[in-house]
Amino acid sequence: MTNFKVLLEGAWLVRDVKSPDDAIGVAISEAGKRLNNKKLDFVEVEMGQTICPACGESLDGVFMVAGTALVGLLFEIKVYDTENEEHAFRIAKAMVGKALGAVPLRLVEVEEIEGGRAGRPMRPR
Repeated sequence: MTNFKVLLEGAWLVRDVKSPDDAIGVAISEAGKRLNNKKLDFVEVEMGQTICPACGESLDGVFMVAGTALVGLLFEIKVYDTENEEHAFRIAKAMVGKALGAVPLRLVEVEEIEGGRAGRPMRPR
């Protein structure tokens, strides 16, 4: 059995905000609350980035129109005792997806990690 760090990308909709910075703060706060309510406080949440197709520079993953924003968030979770990368992804998506509800999730990266059995999150059964 192998341990993996899985990075998922999610799209978070935020309404009635005045600036992209406000939208980012609200999105991270709301996602964190949902994860904490399901006892998934070990999932790291941070702002996503996107690449400008014209210049290739990295930009904040937030798009805002008329006080409504679509914010790209990254969710990092360590998954233990899995068969392979695909299995780790399915476990991570199931755990995070269940807590977040209808938030679309996409795999960004799966990285193998060493050991770490103490205080580890459990796989859903």
